[in-house]
Amino acid sequence: MNIAIPNYRHVDEMRPWSDREHKLTCVAVTPESPDVMTFTFRPDRSGLWFRYHPGQFVTLELPVGPEPVLRTYTLSSSPSRPYTVAVTVKAQKGSVGTRWMLDHLKPGMVLKAIGPLGDFSYVRHPGRKYLFISAGSGITPMMSMTRDLGDRAPDSDIAFVHCARTPDDIIFRAELEAKAREMENLTLGFVVRQTARGQLWSGLKGRIDKAKIALLAPDFLDRTVFCCGPEPFMATVRDALSGAGFDMKNYHEEAFQPVKPAPPVVVAGPSGEVAPTKVTFAMSGKEGACEPGHTLLQAARAAGVRIGAACESGLCGTCKVMKLSGEVEMNHNGGILDDEIDEGYVLACCSRPKGDVEIEA
Repeated sequence: MNIAIPNYRHVDEMRPWSDREHKLTCVAVTPESPDVMTFTFRPDRSGLWFRYHPGQFVTLELPVGPEPVLRTYTLSSSPSRPYTVAVTVKAQKGSVGTRWMLDHLKPGMVLKAIGPLGDFSYVRHPGRKYLFISAGSGITPMMSMTRDLGDRAPDSDIAFVHCARTPDDIIFRAELEAKAREMENLTLGFVVRQTARGQLWSGLKGRIDKAKIALLAPDFLDRTVFCCGPEPFMATVRDALSGAGFDMKNYHEEAFQPVKPAPPVVVAGPSGEVAPTKVTFAMSGKEGACEPGHTLLQAARAAGVRIGAACESGLCGTCKVMKLSGEVEMNHNGGILDDEIDEGYVLACCSRPKGDVEIEA
């Protein structure tokens, strides 16, 4: 039997994957811990590689029902190994998209993705020494950065503190312990809430606090801190660090929390008027009124035009649309690139018309 082997290419002979042109094909599904799996993807076409910063995220369009849902996941893979990307996901109580992935996503299936995006990376916030603090699936950006530093700068000074419900829930434990043997300046500290009767555990137990941080990273005041996990966990870490006199400009966190609809921010037109403006949706062939202070996304929903949106806070980039004419006031949180803005793209969730606007939706 003849097996077709793709032509070998160096990375500099290939093109970067682009969410505007290409999709992702699932190539592997790896169980990590209870209700946690890693899904590995390659480009749906050959001759492509992935370019991103460790710690960035993608938004996946998941065919859960009649209408797909959008879910944002941090990449757990490292850009130092650019031929595939991976997300490591944990199904929470009431999960819809993540539960669908765990139950139905198999190798060979193709998904649409938006990204990678995000500012949560040592590339954007470099430091001399790092303290990574995570809980649950918040370990994924820390793992991406640790894997990348292990490949690019294996002598990096990293104190890695991870919190989990039980020892069995520590994601990537075996790999981290192996890396700690390989990387001389990587130290690990695990904190668990509880252990089963008779289960051997020599690490710390309880909740994260200032004393545990100081025990696991005695020089934490001198480190650049990256923190990711549930909001109550991150609030505890913030309070502990600030209470100890930590310089919070060296603190960075990542979280994807449901956001409340932003209150209307009235943007007056050229003549000072605040009357509704007209929004034309070119692809849908519809027109709608945008009330003063409302966004293009709100106007689209009122007109029955579907624009995909996940975070609705200008972070994930899923609501990116081309603005064909008119002016908007856009206040985003990094979900769009400068060159995309130059081309005419806007984020519908955080763009408010300054007059009549036409968009490609």
